[in-house]
Amino acid sequence: MFSLLGLAKPSRLKKLGIVGMNKRNVVYIAKNNPRKLYPLVDDKLKTKMLCHQHNIAVPKLLGVCRVQGHVRELDDFLSQHQQFVIKPAKGSGGKGILVITGRKGKYFQKASGELLGIHEIKRHVSNILSGLFSLGGRTDVAMIEALVEFTDTFEGLSFEGVPDIRVIIYRGYPVMAMTRLSTHASDGKANLHQGAVGVGIDIATGKALKAVQYDQPIQRHPDTNKDLTSLVIPDWPELLTLASRSYDVTGLGYIGADIVLDKQHGPLLLELNARPGLAIQMANGKGLEPRLKTAEKEANKGEQVVEKRVAFATQVIAGMWGF
Repeated sequence: MFSLLGLAKPSRLKKLGIVGMNKRNVVYIAKNNPRKLYPLVDDKLKTKMLCHQHNIAVPKLLGVCRVQGHVRELDDFLSQHQQFVIKPAKGSGGKGILVITGRKGKYFQKASGELLGIHEIKRHVSNILSGLFSLGGRTDVAMIEALVEFTDTFEGLSFEGVPDIRVIIYRGYPVMAMTRLSTHASDGKANLHQGAVGVGIDIATGKALKAVQYDQPIQRHPDTNKDLTSLVIPDWPELLTLASRSYDVTGLGYIGADIVLDKQHGPLLLELNARPGLAIQMANGKGLEPRLKTAEKEANKGEQVVEKRVAFATQVIAGMWGF
């Protein structure tokens, strides 16, 4: 399936302010993200520990399986939990994430209704430890987190899973945002490559702009038929502040902050990405280039506190033109 801009000429893309993969890698990532800082975000366990040190709200960590010997202890450990998420600390692209939403007798139930036995859970954790889902196939650890109880705001807009909000932060300034809504095709995961829906979000207001699935425009959720443009993200200033703080605690200048909205705890930082994808431009109908240049010009004037960076984003960056 062709993307919306897949056949556009390079000159046309430049005029639209579209940032391509090469420019993202060479101009924005290489010049703003020191390699020595990558482990802070490539390892989700390190990210979580860093967030705890700086009082940044994250989903509760229930436990960590570090060696194969820990797999034998899962029977007793998981008997205490009805809902949880198992994920590789060094995974990427949503690979290896297992979401358990409840129990039916001795079985564990996924959001899709599929039932898994404890032996299948153990096999999955063992595969994580062996590096099956990690970057470069490196040995890994399995994190077990509390399942986020997402806010009613997303009722009918996300199917069989927890939605998240991706915010691109450049030099500490939020420049673009979208929410990723799970579908049956994505197996309850908020991953666009696996079939989740991307909805562009107005940086100024938290309101939905337009939506895409597999890079194609859509108006309604494919599973629930609910109008995707009806979405308005609550606690928007608080969410942008949480995302913006990721720059202060990591030192990474170009980063994607993934945030979830918990019914009880509000915005929680799920993870950080030093190489955030570019599909967010499709979801917003806007190119990143004008926003990145505006943020850079402001950042070059000198350091600003997070509240001023968020204010600049909502009052100035939000007005940058698009396509």
